[in-house]
Amino acid sequence: MNYTIKKLQKSGFDILTFDKYILYFIGMPQSGWIDLKKTKMSKFDFLYKIAHSKAALKKITIIPGETDFFIYKQIAKKMGFKNLECDIPEGFLYPNTYYLPYGFSKKEVCNYLYNISLKKHKKLSQRIFGYWNFKKYYHYLIIASIIQKEAKNKDDMKYVSSVIYNRLKKHMKLQMDGTLNYGKYSHTKVTHQMIQENNTRYNTYKFYGLPLKPVCVSSQNAIIAAIFPAKTEYLYFVRVNGKHVFTKSYKEHLKNVKK
Repeated sequence: MNYTIKKLQKSGFDILTFDKYILYFIGMPQSGWIDLKKTKMSKFDFLYKIAHSKAALKKITIIPGETDFFIYKQIAKKMGFKNLECDIPEGFLYPNTYYLPYGFSKKEVCNYLYNISLKKHKKLSQRIFGYWNFKKYYHYLIIASIIQKEAKNKDDMKYVSSVIYNRLKKHMKLQMDGTLNYGKYSHTKVTHQMIQENNTRYNTYKFYGLPLKPVCVSSQNAIIAAIFPAKTEYLYFVRVNGKHVFTKSYKEHLKNVKK
């Protein structure tokens, strides 16, 4: 209480030592940043607000399919940071709406996001497998991220997942554009030139198998689809008239491509 009064006095507020006794009756001042809603008020109103106002929060929405690169840029802008980069595994952030207290440091923001994401992922893993194993779960996050980038809707996800597994089983390259929409390329159109010039493991036109990391954050639906793919023989899909058409032969696929 004394610290709060002295801090306010040093900051130029017309607060007297006597005012701390008023605060004893109103309520203790809250810690951290609070939202007073207005800048002009009576002293009593001010004292009441520092004891009862809600914390000043910044609303952050992380959407499925976005990459860490753009997520951190969004958070940095909202929180007033010059930049932000958290030591969190790529694609591990859980898509959700977060309310971050104004005044959080970069480290506090990163810890907050990591702990909530870990809690969400652990809960889903426990529900499906009955235990938590990061390495195993992260493998599914990689597959889920490709599904998230490629599927048009929730119903498509289990079929896109089946194509991924079927192609991996036959040692076929995945050849999916979505894997090249990683990091800063999240919103970049994949072109023939990009496919030719990109020599990273994200280029599934050149390299066999999965990328080494998720290409984006994934929704729970995409994660479940990665763990429980549909049982099909599909090896190809293409969008025809706004919806994906899945096929098991290249001949059928070419017909759909022409459409």
